Amino acid sequence: MTTESPLGGGSDERRPSADQPTTSYPATGTSTPPPRPGRPIGLAIAALVVGIVAFLLGLVPVVGTIVGVAAVVLGIIALLRHQSKVMAWIGLGLGAVATIVSIVVAVGLGAAIDSVQQDDPAVTATSEPAPVRTSSTPAPTASATPTSAAADVPADYSDALADAETIANGLGSSKLETYTKLVAGGASEAAAQYAVDTVDADWQANAVRKAKAYAADGMTGDVLRNQLVSEYGEQFTAEEADYALAHLDD
Repeated sequence: MTTESPLGGGSDERRPSADQPTTSYPATGTSTPPPRPGRPIGLAIAALVVGIVAFLLGLVPVVGTIVGVAAVVLGIIALLRHQSKVMAWIGLGLGAVATIVSIVVAVGLGAAIDSVQQDDPAVTATSEPAPVRTSSTPAPTASATPTSAAADVPADYSDALADAETIANGLGSSKLETYTKLVAGGASEAAAQYAVDTVDADWQANAVRKAKAYAADGMTGDVLRNQLVSEYGEQFTAEEADYALAHLDD
């Protein structure tokens, strides 16, 4: 004869009721913390790249300066934001070197150009307009200049006149060559104009003097005439050259 279980489940184990609270236990082991985000280095990389470019362009005036300053600014900002010090300092240093080199090159280049222009009279002479020859003697374009009868002649006009005396009468130069040499020597166009118009010189006699000197060296005919009228020669007018050839044997 079989006895039924009082719980109806055929087992002597007592089950908890639905109203009885259950106890939970923490899981064993240690949880892994989430990875920390890396420090940003974008500005430091930019400073390094721009610094390298600036260093390569350091010998280019202006351009090297602009790129170098940009590298320095980026490097400073990267340092202030605590980004990679190594890249920031390298970019900053390369930018500073490029800026200094570019400025030195620009200053040196400007000084060299000024020196060449000051030391080369031909550059100064060609930069000034040549007088226009319209008659037997060259006559530069009209300008308001003092005459020899003026009561007060500026000092630079007097200096130009004294130099014209030496060039025209001492060297036997033409009027146009005298004007050109005065301007190349530092006289203003107005002072040179005044000097060649005022100086007591016989331009035809100067042409004869030059022609005889060239003839003594064996120059004759058209070659001699071309030497007298050429802009690379004596710069006499055609009439003065013809007069000199006609009086070569006087």
